[in-house]
Amino acid sequence: MFPSPAPSDLSLPDILAFFWFWLCWVGFTVIQDRLLSARVAVNQHLKLVRRHWMRRMLDRDNRIMDSQLVGHTMHSCTFFASTNMLVLAGLVGALGAVEHAHDVIGNLTIAVRTSREFFELKMLLLVAIFTFGFFKFTWALRQYNYCCALIGSAPLPPVPEPERSAMADTIAEAMTLAVTALNGGMRAYYFAMAALGWMLGPWVFMLGSAAVVIVLTRRQGFSATEKVIRVQADALEKSHL
Repeated sequence: MFPSPAPSDLSLPDILAFFWFWLCWVGFTVIQDRLLSARVAVNQHLKLVRRHWMRRMLDRDNRIMDSQLVGHTMHSCTFFASTNMLVLAGLVGALGAVEHAHDVIGNLTIAVRTSREFFELKMLLLVAIFTFGFFKFTWALRQYNYCCALIGSAPLPPVPEPERSAMADTIAEAMTLAVTALNGGMRAYYFAMAALGWMLGPWVFMLGSAAVVIVLTRRQGFSATEKVIRVQADALEKSHL
């Protein structure tokens, strides 16, 4: 996992913290995006909301509002992708002046003093995280462009009910895939904050990784926003019956 030879000050807690970080990130992502099928979190509620949205869209002659809503999210993807590039540029610049950056961080009273080689590994972890985020944001942007094509190709009403339901589900699923990619990119920002904790030591790194999972879990399943969206999704389901 680490280049050979490994830094001399690489300790067992550091190795455990590193693998704990990836376990938290990958585990949370798999559970949220792959395993959760019941409506127990915001993402699952919104899948249902998007299906109803697309059914309403297929009933409308004028779809300017739908295009504007999709365009707003595309602007968000563009913003995060651009910001991501700025962060990456800053990190690459810091790697170019790694000696100075190492001295600055090492002189902080709250930071753990490490070798230059180990410090470079920590910086490279941040570069890897934001590179991953950039690919997620740009992939989300491309998928939203595909959604625009699907919406633009949708037939005008009236659309027969079987065709209407199937088409609405298809467009909503395409939009959900785009949102999933966007969420993956935004998640990278959260876990990058946890990775910064490694500068303060492996235990802070582990605590930060767990804290990010707790924060994201609370927002997805136990926040006031989740309750509001769940109520709306339930109301849409009742109105559709």
